[in-house]
Amino acid sequence: AGSFQDASVIQHAYNLNFPLHTVPASSAQCPAWSAFSVSSPAVVLETAEDRPEAVVVRLYEAHGSTVVAWLQTSLPVKEAMLCDLLERPAAGGRLPLEQRGMRLSFTPFRVLSVLLVLRQ
Repeated sequence: AGSFQDASVIQHAYNLNFPLHTVPASSAQCPAWSAFSVSSPAVVLETAEDRPEAVVVRLYEAHGSTVVAWLQTSLPVKEAMLCDLLERPAAGGRLPLEQRGMRLSFTPFRVLSVLLVLRQ
């Protein structure tokens, strides 16, 4: 019932096409951990690609809306900047690192790539 946004169709599609795989491990308890989180259900974190001393994160707005979302990470980020699809830093694309994470503005269906330079 309702719209595809209300029904979480995109999240269910990802769950169907990319199921969670379990791996046998010791019985020791491990704390829950996530490298990234996004504050808006309209924004999908599609990929995070490793580079030497950096990570490129690609996100897109999936609901056809204009939205501000916060990208949070538990990685030791030294610097964050928007980059183009070829992963070259965009002019004036430096993102302030705030307590809530990095503030990203999306227009309908916009793709953003964020280059995260890591502390060593």
